[in-house]
Amino acid sequence: MLWPHFFYIWGCIPEITKGCQDMTNASSTYLGIAGGAVVGAVVSWWIYNRQKKTADMQDSALNSIKELDENHDRILKKLEDFDMRHDTTLNTIAELSKKIDVLVEKQEKSENSMRSDSSKTTKDSK
Repeated sequence: MLWPHFFYIWGCIPEITKGCQDMTNASSTYLGIAGGAVVGAVVSWWIYNRQKKTADMQDSALNSIKELDENHDRILKKLEDFDMRHDTTLNTIAELSKKIDVLVEKQEKSENSMRSDSSKTTKDSK
């Protein structure tokens, strides 16, 4: 195994190497630093990974919101265009209705005048 040789450079570590009576202060310090570095690296990686996942989710949500906003703007523009065309159509229909009313009145007047003329002629002929 490489572990005993790896820890041998730090001095006598009785928990790892056999035949040691006590761990030296230097090896204890080095072992603490190495353990802290490993724990720190694992915690840092875990935090980085969680933040990256959260940032990706937030970016996805923001992109969805942006797309919805763009769709909303397009729909509002289409509704505005439709409303303008609708107003134009209603105005045209109102004008046509007025013209039809005028034509109907003229037709009725003409029919009434023809009736009255025909009734005068029938009365005169009697």
